[in-house]
Amino acid sequence: MAETFKIRRLEISDKRKGFIELLGQLSVTGSVTDEEFDQRFEEISSYGDDHVICVIEDETSGKIAATGSVMIEKKFLRNCGKVGHIEDVVVDSRFRGKQLGKKVVEFLTDHCKSMGCYKVILDCSVENKVFYEKCGMINKSIQMSKYFD
Repeated sequence: MAETFKIRRLEISDKRKGFIELLGQLSVTGSVTDEEFDQRFEEISSYGDDHVICVIEDETSGKIAATGSVMIEKKFLRNCGKVGHIEDVVVDSRFRGKQLGKKVVEFLTDHCKSMGCYKVILDCSVENKVFYEKCGMINKSIQMSKYFD
């Protein structure tokens, strides 16, 4: 049976399609209850086009195969310009090698362009540098982090 993939925005029903488990392949998710998920979904939805979570659903299995998000930062620089920040790109290990990650990055980048952003940026590990270069990104600077435990 051929796989059929559909790229779209996150829907509230995607929690039961494995969305949180997919994020767990990227980082720590903790145990998110249905109520917590619904509250966070509604909060993010209230930001409209300024915070978009994209998913790719494998319509054959009904599972979320890939995801990524983008937040639009409004600035004073560049004539009150906007910058897109891509985050949390992950493809389910069962679906890697099918160009789904590239499709997610393209979807999010296209959204930024349509929103009038003058650039889109992301942080990634050294291991993922080549992947993002294939998506048209260039290594511009270094990432610095401080975590609050």
